[in-house]
Amino acid sequence: MSTTALPEQLTARMGNLGTETAFEVLARANALAATGKSIINLGIGQPDFKTPEHIVEAGIRALRDGHHGYTPAAGIPELRTAVARDLNARHRVEIDPGQVMIMPGGKPTMFFACLMYGEAGTEILYPNPGFPIYESAIKFSGATAVPYPLQEETGFAFSATEVLSKITDKTRLLILNTPANPTGGTVPKSEIDALVAGLVDKPHVTVLSDEIYSRMLYDGREHVTLLSYPEIADRVILLDGWSKTYAMTGWRLGYSVWPNDVFPHVEKLAVNNHSCVNAPTQFAGLAALEGPQDAVDEMVEAFDGRRRVIVSELNQIPGFRCVQPGGAFYAFPNIEGTGLDAKTLQTRLLEDAGVAVIAGTSFGAYGEGYLRFSYANSTENIQMAIARIKEMLA
Repeated sequence: MSTTALPEQLTARMGNLGTETAFEVLARANALAATGKSIINLGIGQPDFKTPEHIVEAGIRALRDGHHGYTPAAGIPELRTAVARDLNARHRVEIDPGQVMIMPGGKPTMFFACLMYGEAGTEILYPNPGFPIYESAIKFSGATAVPYPLQEETGFAFSATEVLSKITDKTRLLILNTPANPTGGTVPKSEIDALVAGLVDKPHVTVLSDEIYSRMLYDGREHVTLLSYPEIADRVILLDGWSKTYAMTGWRLGYSVWPNDVFPHVEKLAVNNHSCVNAPTQFAGLAALEGPQDAVDEMVEAFDGRRRVIVSELNQIPGFRCVQPGGAFYAFPNIEGTGLDAKTLQTRLLEDAGVAVIAGTSFGAYGEGYLRFSYANSTENIQMAIARIKEMLA
């Protein structure tokens, strides 16, 4: 939640908006680097790879071909069809392109869902520790934010029994995220099966399934999408996109799949909010889905190698212990053995050791005692960062 004093002209709900600490840490790291201090950034959650060349060229070509105007609010038909085709190819689910909404990134889907389902007197469940915008958007909507814990003992997978126990007659939306930010945790199919079974007799609950890291899985894991469960498919909102998979964070391109009866309402929100996603970016997204996937596979393979290195190295730091993440590109070590709280250690690592990481409390109260490390950086930099941490703590 924001701690900045509000001008009296603003509504009280503006005070409910949180932020992403990763961007604040990035700004401080850049400021220190500008003074000449050596900084290794393991804080920001974006691939350190360039967008594949054929995708870049598609965006340039779209501009040269005159795609400078508005597109339909839901996105160009070719891209919506390509998304449906990709979901079918990867997950064997049949999606009507008319359910696909092209978005300027992933966050609008979160905000739209919370605004559409949340209001005073309702509840929205979300993972904690989890992506901080979930809680921020829920509180902004006026709904009560109800956290369900993700625990180290289970590899930061949710317990279906625990999640279901928190659902009341006031619950309108349940937010899921696997593979997860900030923990890298993945949820086994058995838990997802159990959750879906429990949701069948709770028709008042819609599920927002954030699957933005669905192609970043390791050790032979396979992604299970919530859309593959026909018994609840008519109340599932899928969030996915290009930012992580294709190293396109700055392009601002995402998509979501909505129930048929809800789609006209989210389309109306899009018209009111952003009109449409910029045209050349959509053609770049089309090239990403329809072109070669070698760059994606190579990037995930590189992340897997770094994952093994960083977990091994973190477990050699006195006071640290770290479970092996199953997906995404984050490690979430327990740092309780250092005797320092998460925010204090985050600050000291940046200011004294020149290593940017994010305190677990930036992702919710249950993140105390943890730090998030992004291994979207070179193996050499990861090893150098760990050496600096060891030296500082010694």
